[in-house]
Order: sequence, then C-alpha cells, then structure tokens
Amino acid sequence: MSESRYNMTNTHLLMHRFDYIQPATLKETIGLLQEFGKDAEMLAGGTNLLVWMKMEQRAPRCVINIANLPELKGINGKDGVFQIGALSTIRQLKTAPQIQQAYTALAEACASFGSTQIQIMGTIGGNLCNGSPASDTVPVLMAFDSKVVLVGPHGERTLPIAKLLLGPGEVGLREGEILTAVRLPIAKPNTGSAFLKLSRVRADLAKISVAAVIVRDEQRVVDCRLVYGSVGPTVLRAPEAENVLIGETFNAKLALQAGQVASKVILPIDDSRSSAWYRRQVAVPLTKDALCKAWERAAELRKPKTLEVSSLFHKVPASFRVNPNRKHSIRVLVNGVDHQLDVAPNELLLSVLRERLELTGPKYGCGTGECGACTVWLNGEPVLACLVLAVTADGSEIVTVEGLARPNGELDPLQQAFIDHNAFQCGYCTPGMLMMSKKLLAETPSPTEDEIRDFLKGNRCRCTGYASIVRAVRSCARDTGKGESDAATV
Repeated sequence: MSESRYNMTNTHLLMHRFDYIQPATLKETIGLLQEFGKDAEMLAGGTNLLVWMKMEQRAPRCVINIANLPELKGINGKDGVFQIGALSTIRQLKTAPQIQQAYTALAEACASFGSTQIQIMGTIGGNLCNGSPASDTVPVLMAFDSKVVLVGPHGERTLPIAKLLLGPGEVGLREGEILTAVRLPIAKPNTGSAFLKLSRVRADLAKISVAAVIVRDEQRVVDCRLVYGSVGPTVLRAPEAENVLIGETFNAKLALQAGQVASKVILPIDDSRSSAWYRRQVAVPLTKDALCKAWERAAELRKPKTLEVSSLFHKVPASFRVNPNRKHSIRVLVNGVDHQLDVAPNELLLSVLRERLELTGPKYGCGTGECGACTVWLNGEPVLACLVLAVTADGSEIVTVEGLARPNGELDPLQQAFIDHNAFQCGYCTPGMLMMSKKLLAETPSPTEDEIRDFLKGNRCRCTGYASIVRAVRSCARDTGKGESDAATV
C-alpha cells in the first residue's frame, strides 16, 4: 500500500464495498469461511475490524456478522470448567459476580480495558483473535491455564491459550475455524489473583501489565503463575519468577525478588508507548504489588456461581446476504419514532443518523472509536456509532441526545445540569458526554467522582472541561437530592 493512499484515508467513511452475510448458525458460518477463505472477515463487536477497514489495512470481499450466533453466547460453570462464550462482552465479564469472586484478575483486566463503550461492544473472542501482545485479558487467561475451543470443518478442538498466540497479530486458527468459547479450570480453594497495568492514560494500551495467580496453604505458596503483557512478541509467562515463590513461605521481600527475576526474562522493546528500560524497571514493583494482592485474596475461598449472561447483541431470526451493489431494508426505532430505511452494507450507523434522519447530535470525531463524540444508545447500551454498520442495527431501538429532552421541549435534568454548571465550552463532545453520563446515572444513581471519571474515560473533551462535567453529573446524583426521580431515565 502506497504512503499517498494511506494519507487519503477518511475515517469518517467506510469506502470499501463488500458482501455482508448474517448467518443464523455456527455450521452455516463455518461453511461461509470455507467458501470465502482468506477473503472473509468475521464481525462481532467491530471495534478492531471496522477501524482496520477504515484505515485501509483490511479489505475483505465478505464480512460475516457472527454477533447473533447462539452457540457463542453464555457464561456458565459446569463439568469442572468455567466456560465463557466467545461473544461475551468485556463489560459482561467485568460485572459478572462469579468472575469477580473466583477470577478477580479477569474482572480487573476487563475493567482496565479501553473505554466503557469499547468494553460494551468488544468481545472476549475478538480480543483473543486480535493476537495483540498488549491484550489485557490474555495475561489473566493464560495465568489461569485457560484453553480456547475452536470449531471448524473437521470438528472441535481445544488449545491452550499460549499455543493460540503465534506472534504480534497472529493466532493459530486453521482455515475455516472459529473460536467459540474460553474454558477456565474451576478455581481451587485458597486461590487468589490480581491484574495490574501501567498505561499513559486510563483508556489506552498497556506499557506493561502483569497477571498473578497464587494458590496458598497457610503461609506457603503451593502454586503460582506470573504472566506479562506488552513486554514481548506475545504475552509472556515467567516460570523462572514463579519458581522463586513455589514451595516457599510468602513475604513481600520474596515477591520483590520474583519481580527482579521477571524483569530479566521479559523481552520488552522501545515503542511509542514506552521504552524497554522503563518496562524492565517497573516490572519489579508491579510484580511485587500484584503478588501481594493475589496472596491476600487467596486467604478467602471464592467459588463461582452458575449464571447465564445474555449478550448485548439482539437476535436475528434468519440468515441473509446483501450484495455490495445492493441495499438491505432495516427497521429501527429512533427516539421513539419508527423508521424503515434501505442501507448499503458499508453504511455506518452514524452516517445514517446524521445524514438520513438529520439527527446531528452524534458527532463525527476521530472515526476510530477513541473520542466518544458519536455515542448513542443501541438497545439500551452506549455504543460508538462510527463503528457500527447500519445493517446490523435492524430491529433495534436507538436513542440519540435529541431523545433525552421531553416531547414538549423541556430539557432532561442532566442537560439542564450541564448548562447550570457550565459543563460545556465548544459543545462538540457534549452529546457523547450526556449519553454516557445518563447511562451511568441509570446504573449507579449515586456515583463517586472516581466512578464518573472512569465511566467517561473514553469521551474526550478537547477544551479540557472535565471538572465542570464531573460537577454537573454529581449534581444529578441521588444523594444530592436533585434530579432524583428522572435524571436516570429517558
């Protein structure tokens, strides 16, 4: 690809044209992968694929939407394993009680994962198949000795996660295979875990991350796993550091020693996020802190509960194909108004809302899911409309910032709070901020300042008006006595 072509990329648009196929079953999907081979890409959350396509790094002849496959959904523990469906979203894992209890490090890794919108859209299967050495979830899953379930034309096989990862962006999927689930061993009694990450800002890839899992017996370390992200061509385990601890009486000095050993066996490089020297230096205290946290948690038995978790994505009753030269009719409920629209496979939801329905509240910003200006609600969940194909929204309910106000034009209490507290300057980020803040108040009626900042970490205010935005949201919190009845409802 020439440099001049790359410089012409417009991330507000998806110029590439492709066949869009929405299969109804896993068997049908495998058949499609055989039919199209390397000319096909699978779409679930879309937070990586659509960015690659916009940046002209991927140009598939066919996009297969697997977001509705029932075989890839659900979270449950049975038969000695804890199974996570590949379509489980990062946020579902972050908030699932059984993961918080028995696999605490995984919940922590998901909490540190990008922005809230990316957590809501992104799937565990997509994160694994991305093959990134900077992945947040992979170090934890490897530390728990997890395996992936791969299904293809020749049947099903399981593979340790360490063997799935071949190199930066490379995974060991055979032709026609799809990752359907992740299996973790049921956590042993007195197992504790922790995940720590250093990054430039909250919603960013790791400079370095570490996952620690410890099994203890009284004051002795029975078993240990230490796995690192962003310090090698793939996620790296450090058995030399683990051996420092196994069989020994645990103490902070020993944990520090394990960190010193780990700093010598990792393989960091200099890149745009950090230097190799810095990564080696911080690996020592980061390892110590992760081990101490895991050790404390190992004193308490955590047993996962069987719980089915539904997927973010709505179900589609039947499969269909759309030729790149044709359009597909979708029906959506937008701000309470029913719309029937004909859309092309490569039309973005943001473009349809702004240009077809003239709802200009959601903004064109970065186009790659980093600024949050395009945030809307899709079936009750905040998503980045710049990374959603309009054709996938068929049958959905959508709310934009225009839908927050009352039918008589009266502003929502949250909107009024933004005015009262001067929580806007140029106003470009305000619609996205409002949509995210509204969702936060619906889930957490009395959020702390830290909870507000964390929930809004994927929304950029280029005027740097964050303090006033936090004040406006806090003013609508239930414990302030203002906006208590309706600030959290549409």
